[in-house]
Amino acid sequence: MKIERQIIFHRQYFIDFYLKQTETVQEKIGYVFRIIKTVDKVPEKFLKYIEGTDGLYEIRVEVSGNIFRIFCCFDKGNVVVLFNAFQKKSQKTPRQEIELAIKLKKEYFTLKK
Repeated sequence: MKIERQIIFHRQYFIDFYLKQTETVQEKIGYVFRIIKTVDKVPEKFLKYIEGTDGLYEIRVEVSGNIFRIFCCFDKGNVVVLFNAFQKKSQKTPRQEIELAIKLKKEYFTLKK
């Protein structure tokens, strides 16, 4: 039986990012989302826990040597909540992007109460 996770967006950050991407990048993001929705144990190549962030993950997308990251967390097990996204230009993930994702995650759970 296939897992069926639901992907939702918190605020407009991811949608704004997505709409600025090329059709090829959008298609690859869709492909990775389908994997996340249906695969029980998603390979770390596509979804990786970020150490020291209390439940924050990054969805990993690579297209023609370009690397994109989408921050997210899980809610109620099968809900994936998307936050901000960016194109990675260096080896290390920019601290400000992680800090924004942590802030958005806290905001999401506060508003949910």
